[in-house]
Amino acid sequence: MTGGIAAYKAAELVRRLVKAGAKVKVAMTWHATKFVTPLTFETLSGNNVISDFLTQNTILVDVFLQN
Repeated sequence: MTGGIAAYKAAELVRRLVKAGAKVKVAMTWHATKFVTPLTFETLSGNNVISDFLTQNTILVDVFLQN
């Protein structure tokens, strides 16, 4: 997720996806963390948020949907 007003809408989307049984992992840019904190998305998703791409050994390869 990137910074912008949509970051607030994303929190509601994560909540609804988890409620529907989806496993959600959130990746946020630094700017997005200025709108909504990573703690919000960690609480809603139940997973750690990826927000510091330079210090974490993280590679984002693809986004996919599973049944």
